[in-house]
Amino acid sequence: MLSFYSRVRATFKSLLIIATVALASVANAQNYRILISNDDGIESPLLAVLKQEIASLDNVEVVLVAPHINQSGSSHSSSGGEMDIERVFRDGEFFGYAVYGKPADAVRFGIVHLGAQQPFDLVISGINRGANVGMVSHLSGTVGAAMEGIYHGIPAIAVSQDTSGVDTLKSAKFVSQLVQRYQREGAPQGIVISINIPSGEIKGVQVRPMIDSYLQTDGYTLNRESGNTATYERQRIVVESSHIAGDTFAYQQGYIAITPLKFDWTDHAFIQEVQSWDLQLQP
Repeated sequence: MLSFYSRVRATFKSLLIIATVALASVANAQNYRILISNDDGIESPLLAVLKQEIASLDNVEVVLVAPHINQSGSSHSSSGGEMDIERVFRDGEFFGYAVYGKPADAVRFGIVHLGAQQPFDLVISGINRGANVGMVSHLSGTVGAAMEGIYHGIPAIAVSQDTSGVDTLKSAKFVSQLVQRYQREGAPQGIVISINIPSGEIKGVQVRPMIDSYLQTDGYTLNRESGNTATYERQRIVVESSHIAGDTFAYQQGYIAITPLKFDWTDHAFIQEVQSWDLQLQP
């Protein structure tokens, strides 16, 4: 027969195990809070597919805040003054918030206002219609929205795909793999993971630096003139990349291109060179 102290120790051990399991259950039940946005606007069907896929993950809460109309090419620009915010419903259910502003405005409103009491763990921008590889990333509202997350100290993902010939659900599932990894292991701080998915048969995944500008301006065509005002149309061309080490080349060769991006544009290696110029304020 067990002694009194043996029974006490056994009971205490059992209670400790129960408490540990209970605490683990509570921790696992806590939601991983994700803010989803884009630059194509809240009506984009690609946005809806991404939201549905990410919201289906275990212990994930999704809040969608996107521009009210297409704002492609907005980069990290911002609107000033007042902004209208519209609650959008689909099939009788709340879908998300439409922000009458830029992509960065939408993310900022989500983080600062909607995340004031319950901060977000991650920002996802996309799925964008059209690639944002290479130097085109600097012009992208999709990347700009993700950068706004980094600006507020929240890890971010930017995801884009070709304009046609891509299974958007597969793109969303690819993103969900990364989200689940972040849930398990934590997300990299101060980094935007930019994902670009080509059309056709996917050959694999390559992680590459941003190189080339595959979209370039070839000139301007004069369409009409009226008095002192002339209307020009920009002529854009698509350029094939020859830099095999870059993201643009990988994307154009049929690979999913992944590029880690940072907010800081500083050329740290060149700071001492500029200091050596001994620039002085003139009297």
